Amino acid sequence: MWEGLLNRLRGHNPAPALPEPDHQLALGALLVRVAKSDRHYDATEIGEIDRILAASFNLKPVEAARMRATCEKLEKQAPGTADFARIIVQTVDYPHRLDMVHALWRVIMADGMDTPEEDATLHEIERALAIDPGDSPVPR
Repeated sequence: MWEGLLNRLRGHNPAPALPEPDHQLALGALLVRVAKSDRHYDATEIGEIDRILAASFNLKPVEAARMRATCEKLEKQAPGTADFARIIVQTVDYPHRLDMVHALWRVIMADGMDTPEEDATLHEIERALAIDPGDSPVPR
């Protein structure tokens, strides 16, 4: 107890441990990853991610924003895209994985720009999610 208090007084606040990703957090992390893939992560993309999380998991706006913030941390510290995708493939059926890909596309288009980096990231995620290339919202 005293050590924790002394650390806080000294400005040493250890970051809380991140949760183990489930399919919801994995999707959120992939949404963040695709939004950041062009090195331009803005309020329109953040808002779209929040709307997708809220609609997908029946969350209130503040809950969705908190979830996105957790997903941002997971995405930053997390392993590769394949690890997130594996969690999703193990628990989510094909039609819902395809819905996720369309949600990723909505995030890409939220800022009105579609870049080659975003397309490449989306196609990488599609492969990892075992999505048939013919079902992709983005032509190859």
